[in-house]
Amino acid sequence: MQHDSTKYYISRLIYKSISKIITPEEEIILDNWLKVDENNKLYNKIIDKKQVQKKISIYNEIDTDLIFERLEKRIDEDVKPISKVKYINSVSRAFKYAAVAVIFLSLGYFYQQGYFSSKPEFVIPSEHITLELENGNIQIINEDGSTKVVDVKGNVVGTQSGTQLVYSNDIIKEKLVYNTLTVPYGKRFEIQLSDGTNVHLNAGTSLKYPVKFINGKNRQVFLNGEAFFDVTSDKKHPFIVNAEALNVEVFGTEFNVSAYPEDATTDVVLVEGSVALYNEEETLKEGVTIVPGTKGSHDKNENNISTEKVNIEIYTQWMKGGLVFRNSSFENISKKLERHYNVKIINTNEQLNKEVFNASFKEEPIDIILSYFKNSFDIEYRIEENTIYIN
Repeated sequence: MQHDSTKYYISRLIYKSISKIITPEEEIILDNWLKVDENNKLYNKIIDKKQVQKKISIYNEIDTDLIFERLEKRIDEDVKPISKVKYINSVSRAFKYAAVAVIFLSLGYFYQQGYFSSKPEFVIPSEHITLELENGNIQIINEDGSTKVVDVKGNVVGTQSGTQLVYSNDIIKEKLVYNTLTVPYGKRFEIQLSDGTNVHLNAGTSLKYPVKFINGKNRQVFLNGEAFFDVTSDKKHPFIVNAEALNVEVFGTEFNVSAYPEDATTDVVLVEGSVALYNEEETLKEGVTIVPGTKGSHDKNENNISTEKVNIEIYTQWMKGGLVFRNSSFENISKKLERHYNVKIINTNEQLNKEVFNASFKEEPIDIILSYFKNSFDIEYRIEENTIYIN
């Protein structure tokens, strides 16, 4: 979010809900937030007449007794506590705007006092692909639907259909304006940037990018997670992927970048063309250039870059839903399984973590993959809801 503050975002959602301008996607987020008892109590406190009158003198000028009497009556008519926000929208027009004014002031007070939790639990549903817009609003992407991406002026800047989001190059932008696409565990998504560059995003990945690239400026995007880039050639405007402390600079090429925060290295595998890798303290001239069939790895602890020849298929199979492991420790395999299948793996078998495996899987269910490891290492496991226990 633009303000990097959950409390600010939630206060806006409550106000928008009361004002009847909340979107269906935002309503889902607010409902999830209200499922936490603490948050529901806070919401009740926000609309509580006594709390408001105690803290803000301006409320003395408003007939709050009449407002809250009618508001509470409407809310309490067969409404569950978790759904109160929705029913506020149905209050009569006679006192609707006064009620909104009162609660808006209350929101401001509670926000300034720091009552809103800064923890992100339930703010963004973890199972949804989300798009953060330039103004900080969050739009939920439905993979089997379609929608339009609109800027603050109401101009359509992109369209989504199924698992692909395409940005237009026809819009006029005089400064860089960013959107951020976030793909949760268990899902993949594709985006076409305004210059025609295609990006495939793997599970557990977010990409921050300009709505439109600006003439005379580098085409820079920011990656957290894993993505495959098919970059449109433009020698006047280098394409730069910023992956934490590593920059990957190209003019037009195909490559895979794996930059998960929990991994010890950021890996770049080149399929076609050439790319230069350099850390945040270096320039392009000081960087390491790799050729097709090569993996460049940036060690986060040592802050150095090493290269080696690799089999490209191992690092790009995920786009087809497959998983390939070559000389991989089970500890690293567990991380990939968690992302790929959106599960939590709790392993108490320390010896297994250090074991190295070679295996290839297509789109098999998780229990088939676990059976392979059971047969290979004689492990015991059980699955409870979304958690896998191994011992």
